[in-house]
Amino acid sequence: MGARQSGGRCKDKGTGLLRGRQKSFPWEDALLPGRDPRCLLKQGLRHVSFSLVTKGMTDAPDFLWGLSEVQKLNLSHNQLRALPPEVGKLTRLVVLNLCGNRLKSLPREVSLLQNLKVLFVHMNCLTELPAELSACKNLEVLSLSHNCLSQLPASFADLSRLRKLNLSHNRFVHIPVCVFSLRELDFLHVGSNRLENIAESIQCLASLQIFIAESNSIRAFPRSLCLLTSLELLNVSNNHIQTLPDELYLLCRLTRIAWNPMDKGLHISRNPLAKPLPELVEGGLEMLFSYLKDKKHP
Repeated sequence: MGARQSGGRCKDKGTGLLRGRQKSFPWEDALLPGRDPRCLLKQGLRHVSFSLVTKGMTDAPDFLWGLSEVQKLNLSHNQLRALPPEVGKLTRLVVLNLCGNRLKSLPREVSLLQNLKVLFVHMNCLTELPAELSACKNLEVLSLSHNCLSQLPASFADLSRLRKLNLSHNRFVHIPVCVFSLRELDFLHVGSNRLENIAESIQCLASLQIFIAESNSIRAFPRSLCLLTSLELLNVSNNHIQTLPDELYLLCRLTRIAWNPMDKGLHISRNPLAKPLPELVEGGLEMLFSYLKDKKHP
């Protein structure tokens, strides 16, 4: 049961679907001669938004960088290969969705997006991230799943307001050290990477409520995980774990052995657990906790 071969859509899809297509895209057709692009902005209850989703674009249109009012920008599911430095002009951005493109990196000018709270860059071809992204001090949600990342800049430790971080389906062999400085994290997904262990420093993430590390090559369940007493969902399924720490019963917010990936509880299936643990797991979390507690305090 080796580590999953992960990493985003790094193989070139080619441009076949663009061949034979007319020069103008649907979003261009919408901009009639003499019409101000601002008329395409949508005023929501909280944010001014602009969306160009699934348009087959390989480059973002230049007029975007003049829309200084926009707060939510959705360019997802296109074929963008690069994001120009001009994105730094959109200083009011709160949400930026770039998922499902062909991006290999982000420009350093993202550091100018000081109001940014949510950044979706999953399902791209990212191999690195600019250290300057750490200047986005208001960032709360960062999705980097399904890319080709193996490390994060050390400066990411400065993202002190980050609450949700998705690093799944990449090429990490260990959880980046900077992650353990993100004390506000309540959600961390590192599933489907190449992890062989979970560092004891995981105990620094005391606010963590959901931790997913499924489908790696983790061999040991660290005792330090048992100190994260706010955990409501802990998923270490499909690894190489053989034993469980006696202190596991300290995770009192785990209410059951969970089998459905979306359920809260302890996910421990598809591990080569040593006897009698498989039978105890089948009996439910209360039986498992009781056994481990008695074992620690005979």
